[in-house]
Amino acid sequence: MEMKKRLMLELRNKKPGEVKELVLDNCRSDDGKIGGLSSDFENLEFLSMINVNLLSVSNLPKLNKLRKLELSDNRISGGLEVLAEKTPNLTHLNLSGNKIKYFNTLEPLKKLPHLRTLDLFNCEVTNLSNYRDSVFALLPQLTYLDGFDANEKEAPDSEPEADGLDDEYDENGDGEEDDDEEELDEDVVDDEEDDEDLDGEEEEDGVDEEEEEEDDEDGEEDDDDEGEEDLPQGEKRKREHEDEGEEDPDEEDDEEDD
Repeated sequence: MEMKKRLMLELRNKKPGEVKELVLDNCRSDDGKIGGLSSDFENLEFLSMINVNLLSVSNLPKLNKLRKLELSDNRISGGLEVLAEKTPNLTHLNLSGNKIKYFNTLEPLKKLPHLRTLDLFNCEVTNLSNYRDSVFALLPQLTYLDGFDANEKEAPDSEPEADGLDDEYDENGDGEEDDDEEELDEDVVDDEEDDEDLDGEEEEDGVDEEEEEEDDEDGEEDDDDEGEEDLPQGEKRKREHEDEGEEDPDEEDDEEDD
């Protein structure tokens, strides 16, 4: 795909001034030059053009806010003075896999005062004697060359500039999703606790109802007993005999007299 078409796809109906990150890897440049990119991308902070068949960066537009520039696996052999002019705030530059052969090709990078990280893996210049010492001497503002500082200490996994971009992305997207997930988890926990409380209340209500029923039954039995105690002795005995299915003794005596 041509770089201009790829650029239009990456915009996704956004205005150039709204774009902060732009990735154009593996497309094809026009005649080895950058195509479609303009100074309208005034807020661009990260630009990646890996393996796009670039021969030169001569037509790179003015990008004052650009911090990271990925140009690995191209065919650039010089003309780096354009970077000092067009990207004055550059902090990270990756030129790995290009056609850079000599130290003096890197001299224009001295005019990038904020440059902290430079990658030249698989460039012929890395085969020169005293390569690392020479580059650090040529570019004293550098902190890391090919992933290590002057004392051979490895660079951290991410640079502060990259962390800043990631944090901003989290604020606009992933961070909100994480917050939503946490809120959902809290809601689920609250719902479960509410369900447990309701279950507990239902169980207590069931126990109370059973106790009330038992109390009612006991009350009825007590009422029956009290009613029997209030009856005259004769009536009470008569009722007891009736309950047992026996005849009253007085009735038997009357029959014998007859």
